[in-house]
Amino acid sequence: MRGNSTPSVMDPHGGPYLNRNALCSALGAARLCQITMGCAVVAMVTHKAGFSGSQGAFCMAAWCCCFSMSTVVFFLDATRLYSCLRVSWDNLTVTCAACATLMYMTASVVYPLFFVRSECPYEGCDVRDFRIAVTVCSILGTLAYGAEVALCRARPGQIVVGYMATVPGLLKVVQAFVACIIFGALANGSQYSLYGATIYCVVVYASCFALTVLVVILTVCKRTKPVHCMPFDRFVVVCTLLEVLLYLSASVVWPVFCFDTKYGSPWRPSSCPRGKCPWDSKVVVAVFSCINFGLYLTDLIYSQRVKFVSSSSRV
Repeated sequence: MRGNSTPSVMDPHGGPYLNRNALCSALGAARLCQITMGCAVVAMVTHKAGFSGSQGAFCMAAWCCCFSMSTVVFFLDATRLYSCLRVSWDNLTVTCAACATLMYMTASVVYPLFFVRSECPYEGCDVRDFRIAVTVCSILGTLAYGAEVALCRARPGQIVVGYMATVPGLLKVVQAFVACIIFGALANGSQYSLYGATIYCVVVYASCFALTVLVVILTVCKRTKPVHCMPFDRFVVVCTLLEVLLYLSASVVWPVFCFDTKYGSPWRPSSCPRGKCPWDSKVVVAVFSCINFGLYLTDLIYSQRVKFVSSSSRV
């Protein structure tokens, strides 16, 4: 009969080809908002607002990267093609959303700080207005990415397979991001090679960053089987405890060998140029070392409350 000859609009498993939850849900709305704000920001910056210098390049790179990532995630989720990937989709998406939130938030602060002024620039008042609009859209994009993280975040006491949706998992992303800020300050004339103690601090930052990224990669790639007869959740806690101890030592050693009168100066030299002063870079490293120590300590405390189920154990 004619009705039987109609092509099927369902997939082999009996569901529609497109994932309705990816299109008609709060999570789908957040991702559509991310794409819309990202497209608007990139279009306005390239059209009129403009950018220059390393700060502008960072902002543009962050916006383009997040826009591309959101588009790919939305497309794969809507078409269910993510099932072809050998990764934990839930862990991957919440990790990307957390990373994008931090990148957008940083760009939302850096761009107006360096490019928005109350008076009109020599290019005209239209440029100022576009830059203000870029800032507003960037802030809205930050809220959209933050909304996705909030929607995907696991609740306390909940047994979850997606470790990256827990507080310790999200803290891993923040820790890695803060470490990148530290690396940027170290590379900006921090003079860390003057003393063996400051070189030790750099080794600590690099080692902790590598361990944190390793945990994230293992989780996203579903490699959460016992490590050397040690359950994965216990392996994560052991790594976190080691990172707490290492960062504690670096948070003490770095300020001593940078700001004590025997090795450096506790006050900013008056002859130091703005933006290229080693003392400023040392302060940034010291401050963010303490911040990351606090993040790792919080991670360790919250890790005691997480009941993690390996993805390989699901039926």
